[in-house]
Amino acid sequence: MPKITSLEPGFYRIPLPELLTDSMHGEMRAFELNTVRVRDAEGAEGVGYTFTVGRNGAAIDATLAREFPELVVGEDADLIERLWQKLWWALHYGGRGGPTVLALSAFDIALWDLKAKRAELPLWKLLGGHDPRVPCYAGGIDLLLPLDALLRQTDANLERGFRAIKMKVGRRRLAEDVERVAAIREHLGDGFPLMVDANMKWTVDEAIRAARAFQRFDPVWLEEPIVPDDVAGHARVVKEGGLPIAAGENLRTVWEFKQLIATGGVTYPEPDVTNCGGITAFMKIAHLAEAFGLPVTTHGAHDVTVHCLAAVPNRSYLEAHGFGLDRYIAEPLRIEDGFAIAPDRPGHGIAFDWKGLEKVRT
Repeated sequence: MPKITSLEPGFYRIPLPELLTDSMHGEMRAFELNTVRVRDAEGAEGVGYTFTVGRNGAAIDATLAREFPELVVGEDADLIERLWQKLWWALHYGGRGGPTVLALSAFDIALWDLKAKRAELPLWKLLGGHDPRVPCYAGGIDLLLPLDALLRQTDANLERGFRAIKMKVGRRRLAEDVERVAAIREHLGDGFPLMVDANMKWTVDEAIRAARAFQRFDPVWLEEPIVPDDVAGHARVVKEGGLPIAAGENLRTVWEFKQLIATGGVTYPEPDVTNCGGITAFMKIAHLAEAFGLPVTTHGAHDVTVHCLAAVPNRSYLEAHGFGLDRYIAEPLRIEDGFAIAPDRPGHGIAFDWKGLEKVRT
C-alpha cells in the first residue's frame, strides 16, 4: 500500500508579461500559484496545483498546510475517491467552496499524478484514453486592448499554431463589442472558430440582447454571459439568445453542474480542474455532460486539462491560457495545427522549475 508520508504546499506570485483585463476581474498584473507535492512511502512524488487571479492564494496555502496533513498522512494514496470524500466532508462546514475546494483540487491532481507515475502511464491513458490530439483555442484576456493590438495578438496566436480564437466582450457599450467582434470575424474569415467571453458582465436581458447582436458573426459560443449562480437565467439566455452558451469555470461542485445542465442552462459545460474538485470531479462532470449529449470544454490549467479531454469522447475545445507558467515548466504544452498534444510522459508530465519558482515565493 503506497502510504502518503508527506504533503508540501508552495505559494508563489507569478508576474504576468503584460497587463490582462476582463469585464469583472479588472486589471490582472500577476497570478497566484498554489502547488502541493505529495510523497509516498516508496519515495514517489505527485504534484498538483491551482491558481487565482491575484487574491486568496494565502487562504489556499494555509488550508493545505494546516488542515490537510492530519487528514491524509498515513492514508493509501491509491484510494483517491476515498480521500476526496474524506477531505470534502471533514472540511465541508467551513469550506464547500472557495479556497477549500481549490486546495482539494490541487491535492487531487497530485494524487492522480502520483498514481499515473507509479503505473508508468501518461495521465490521459490512466483516465481511460481516447485521443491525445485535442482541439484547442487561444484564450485572450484582452478586453481593453485597442483594436489594432487585438488584431496583432490574433495574428501572433495564429503563428503559434492556434486554429481557434477567443476574445473578451463586455465593454461599456454593446456597440463597442459588436464593432470589435465584427473586426475579428472579418480578419479571421467566415467559418473560422471564434468564441466570445463576457466574464459574467451582464444581466439576463442584457445577455440576451448581446447574444442576438453577435448571432451574425457565428461564434462557436458566448461564454459566461451572466453570474454563475443564476441557473434559471442561464436557461433563458440559451433559449432566447439564440447562441450556444459555455459556462462553469466559476462552479465549484459536480452538483452545481448537475443543476445547470439539467435545467438547460449550458451548451458547453466548462469545468476548471483546479477549482471544481480536481480530476476526480472533472471526470464526473465530463461524463455527466456526455449523458446529456453535451460537449465538454475547459478553463485554465491547460497542462492538466489536456489529459482530461484526451480521455473523453465528448471533448470539445481545450482553452490554452497565457498565465505566465510556461517559463517555470520544463516542457510546456505543445500546439500543432490547432491541436494540443497530450504528452506521453508518466503522470501529467508537468515538471516545475522549483529553483526558479523560489524567486517568486510569497
